[in-house]
Amino acid sequence: MAVSELGCPVPHKPYSSTDMRSEFTYWQDGEFYVGYLNEFPDYSTQGVDIEDLKAHLLDLYKEFTSGAIPGVRRVAELDLA
Repeated sequence: MAVSELGCPVPHKPYSSTDMRSEFTYWQDGEFYVGYLNEFPDYSTQGVDIEDLKAHLLDLYKEFTSGAIPGVRRVAELDLA
């Protein structure tokens, strides 16, 4: 498992062209589609249609998983048992 600059485990590997899916949440707000990657709910983007929104979300995913931006908040799971 990778480790962040703070020494914390990073649950996901950096972006790779072999990655196939990432869940996202979206809604229509007036003329635009707004959404965020469920793994990174603090960061939203918008598009003029759903395909434009998906393109922007893919750009965000690449940026956030590249390690180039420090301090990106993400959602992870914790095993309690």
